Amino acid sequence: MNPFQKNESKETLFSPVSIEEVPPRPPSPPKKPSPTICGSNYPLSIAFIVVNEFCERFSYYGMKAVLILYFLYFLHWNEDTSTSIYHAFSSLCYFTPILGAAIADSWLGKFKTIIYLSLVYVLGHVIKSLGALPILGGQVVHTVLSLIGLSLIALGTGGIKPCVAAFGGDQFEEKHAEERTRYFSVFYLSINAGSLISTFITPMLRGDVQCFGEDCYALAFGVPGLLMVIALVVFAMGSKIYNKPPPEGNIVAQVFKCIWFAISNRFKNRSGDIPKRQHWLDWAAEKYPKQLIMDVKALTRVLFLYIPLPMFWALLDQQGSRWTLQAIRMNRNLGFFVLQPDQMQVLNPLLVLIFIPLFDFVIYRLVSKCGINFSSLRKMAVGMILACLAFAVAAAVEIKINEMAPAQPGPQEVFLQVLNLADDEVKVTVVGNENNSLLIESIKSFQKTPHYSKLHLKTKSQDFHFHLKYHNLSLYTEHSVQEKNWYSLVIREDGNSISSMMVKDTESRTTNGMTTVRFVNTLHKDVNISLSTDTSLNVGEDYGVSAYRTVQRGEYPAVHCRTEDKNFSLNLGLLDFGAAYLFVITNNTNQGLQAWKIEDIPANKMSIAWQLPQYALVTAGEVMFSVTGLEFSYSQAPSGMKSVLQAAWLLTIAVGNIIVLVVAQFSGLVQWAEFILFSCLLLVICLIFSIMGYYYVPVKTEDMRGPADKHIPHIQGNMIKLETKKTKL
Repeated sequence: MNPFQKNESKETLFSPVSIEEVPPRPPSPPKKPSPTICGSNYPLSIAFIVVNEFCERFSYYGMKAVLILYFLYFLHWNEDTSTSIYHAFSSLCYFTPILGAAIADSWLGKFKTIIYLSLVYVLGHVIKSLGALPILGGQVVHTVLSLIGLSLIALGTGGIKPCVAAFGGDQFEEKHAEERTRYFSVFYLSINAGSLISTFITPMLRGDVQCFGEDCYALAFGVPGLLMVIALVVFAMGSKIYNKPPPEGNIVAQVFKCIWFAISNRFKNRSGDIPKRQHWLDWAAEKYPKQLIMDVKALTRVLFLYIPLPMFWALLDQQGSRWTLQAIRMNRNLGFFVLQPDQMQVLNPLLVLIFIPLFDFVIYRLVSKCGINFSSLRKMAVGMILACLAFAVAAAVEIKINEMAPAQPGPQEVFLQVLNLADDEVKVTVVGNENNSLLIESIKSFQKTPHYSKLHLKTKSQDFHFHLKYHNLSLYTEHSVQEKNWYSLVIREDGNSISSMMVKDTESRTTNGMTTVRFVNTLHKDVNISLSTDTSLNVGEDYGVSAYRTVQRGEYPAVHCRTEDKNFSLNLGLLDFGAAYLFVITNNTNQGLQAWKIEDIPANKMSIAWQLPQYALVTAGEVMFSVTGLEFSYSQAPSGMKSVLQAAWLLTIAVGNIIVLVVAQFSGLVQWAEFILFSCLLLVICLIFSIMGYYYVPVKTEDMRGPADKHIPHIQGNMIKLETKKTKL
């Protein structure tokens, strides 16, 4: 989570100060003092703004925490499409702040912009929650509602992003600069608190609560939507006590116009007879004041260093997509607590709160005492290297997960296991030259082959002939299979003989981190099985086979079952993460009705705790890169250009998400190779950034002062000091 993505500092543009006498203005009526908190210098209005920010961040991060699993398991998109749409949404959330700033600065003002776009935000949450109701239409309806809702949410959250923090700063008088600095610290704390709590709670609402027989995505989206409603109501309650400055003009638009005019003017005057100018921006001097041109020159030097930055964000923002998809294939039982796969994201805001004081008060000071010049650009480069290491660790974890997972059938291959439900052993042979060496051993009664056997096909689908030897009987049977699938050949009694049926096993290797079960009913009556309060299934008589059902991980010592004339319970034992089980319901004369348990897919063996190193590395990299980068760029640009820097910083995040979108959609790499690709790309970018930083000459604060600063220091000096305090965080 980017600590500064919401904590924009308040910008104040000052008009040129004239030393000539001006006619006296009529005295303005005395301004009514704003109510304060307990008699302090803190306006009461900031309490509404901080609560609003907490609820809004809870709303945004809570919804986003479960988004990738919603795409994968509710809309049934594949992992690459889910990742692409996830990052397209994230990118849009960082493009729209430019639109929100333009509306606030040039038209509506901050207060009205926040109110109107918050209404759009709430509408997006409502539509998104409706799109998660299984009873409301089919997949097309769910997809359309989801995309419309996400678009409105991106417009809402991005539009108010540049307004809320600055509007809070507007509530303070200029003489209360120290209180304003502390306000921004509390404001930042509310961001992290909202993110931390929501990232922990909403995955529990999704996974631990069942609605309509499956994960309750509607509740996981609805609660954040309710928090956004609360955020809007709380913000509107303070309307009468807010200080609402009018729109002051959009400095971002001024900068773009100045740059465009300089380029176009230089193009028009490209004749060799026209004297050259010292800097390409000097071609804007015919239209724009000298001070603005000097400020834009200083700004472009910093923006040049921003060019490599998107690659860092491409890695950082995959915590909610690729790393969450990795977590669903790991064992989430920590002994004292069972995690949801999307809950691991809570480590990021938690570690941010731990690492910021740790780095500021311990690590940086120790490095300084060792005599090492750990400049801001060097910190950013080290942050990039830490992110590279995080993805190298993620790749190693991914390789280990793949080693523990069962092999996958390739083209013109199938995997086959044999289940013997007859009362005596059966010998099974595959007829054919290529596969006749398989299944040589006889299979005893109520046993299965020790593992899946690989059968080779000549085409994409093929009919296989099997020879079954049972007692003195020799039978031949034929079954059709298709490539890249798993099958179970079930042998059963048929009077005095036997027969067989081919059952297609589950196709999914990742089962949402939960357990899938299916049943074979050997009884002569239909059986109804209640797996939970709202999940039940019917299994037909005489070797009926049920479909797979997803259940929560846990112990199932007494699952209620019933036939038309009898109720009974089955002990299913522990159903572990990621496993697929087959239960054969039998009537044993001595022990009564029982369930024979077969593990089709083994449980996830690698603990989710192995993701902790990669989260620690990438969060340490974020603290060194993000916090230091924004602090450095603010110190290198004129005070009037800080809003432009904030817009450019958010744009680098947006571009980083687009990079992930492109790679996920078009690379075609396996997951561990994709992690290595990102790690290597960022390493190359880090090298380029280091070279750029080596030749960069930092600008001192006094060098950025204009002529007015030097002529009237008694006026401008306090203004500069105030600006420094506002951007200290």
